[in-house]
Amino acid sequence: MKSNGILAVILGGGKGNRLYPLTKYRAKPAVPLGGKFRIIDIAISNCLNSDIKKIFVLTQFNTHSLHRHIYDTYRFGRFSRGFVEILAAQQTSENMNWYQGTADAVRQNLSFITGINTNYTLVLSGDHLYRMDYREFLKTHIDKKADITISVKPVSREEAPGFGILQTDKKGRILRFIEKPGGEALESIKSPGLPDEKPFLASMGIYMFSTEFLFKVLEENPSDDFGRHIIPSAIESHKVYSHRFEGYWKDIGTIEAFFEANLELASINPPFTFYDEDAPVYTRPRFLPGSRIKNCQINHALLGEGCYVRESVINNAIIGIRTIIGCNVKIENCVIMGADFYESNSPKGLIPIGIGKDCIIKNAIIDKNARIGNGVQIVNGKGIKEAETEKYSIRNGIIVIPKNVIIEDRFVI
Repeated sequence: MKSNGILAVILGGGKGNRLYPLTKYRAKPAVPLGGKFRIIDIAISNCLNSDIKKIFVLTQFNTHSLHRHIYDTYRFGRFSRGFVEILAAQQTSENMNWYQGTADAVRQNLSFITGINTNYTLVLSGDHLYRMDYREFLKTHIDKKADITISVKPVSREEAPGFGILQTDKKGRILRFIEKPGGEALESIKSPGLPDEKPFLASMGIYMFSTEFLFKVLEENPSDDFGRHIIPSAIESHKVYSHRFEGYWKDIGTIEAFFEANLELASINPPFTFYDEDAPVYTRPRFLPGSRIKNCQINHALLGEGCYVRESVINNAIIGIRTIIGCNVKIENCVIMGADFYESNSPKGLIPIGIGKDCIIKNAIIDKNARIGNGVQIVNGKGIKEAETEKYSIRNGIIVIPKNVIIEDRFVI
């Protein structure tokens, strides 16, 4: 199934409040993932591996690092018609509003979509972790002669209240949609042909439109959001079908989900792996040297390039690029994002970038370019669930040290 007739539109999300403070200085799709990647790399790589090379990324908050990453990474050359282009929200003489929702974001960029002239438009979320061949998605859309096709995943009764749940008939046509149902509403929306342990179909927030119909439905329905407004309304009067996806998929738009997904990558047999030669995940090449390890005990860890770790104990952790870790450090259940640059000599009186000696860090996310002094303990010994300070945040018990923060010697969290 050829896919060169598809335009992909990746929704970069709003302010990223659920991922704050990781989104304090960057857009949600630009948040580092898995030691060396960015979240946006997942959706773009899925597109490229599906032979989709016309891609818009829609965003409006803290776009600088996202712009820079996409510009440095996704260049197709002058003999290719492919592109990955940012469409940041902008005020015009016709429209003075920022993006009000997923549908409104696409609606405000219909003039750009018209200029690409493709038969199909694929709308994706920019904060999911999964690997999908969109050509199979397109085949379902064409075979069903659908106006809209929605990618769905079977979920359990316990998971269902956290998603938009769809009910289909035996042919996969969607009959009903309920956003985050519970109680009797949940029991009434089961779909046929599903196993008892996963009797519900959750929307993955991935939509395939016939481009002509996309224009029509956005003109007819002025609502702001696909999931809450456009899709439920279209089900009643148009051909809306499901495409069932059985692989790994996770929404990593919250601190807890992001933390769990990263630590899963450090396991021996992770549910999602970057090691797939047929469908690699692309990112910016940095040409860093291999990591140096001296007299360490490391168990269940994923180390990025260019790190230097000495005489430390690391258990169940992601260690990002250019991470410097001093002697006698204990790290457990942590996501260390690393650094954007090496620092040959730190300014006088300033703690060097990285983690100093004699530190203990547990259940934490350390964002890029953090300066952790000697003898620091980041352990949440009091078991605090939620907190917000200048130097750190706590989300559901997970400590988050924001980008560029300085933690002085012997500081205890």
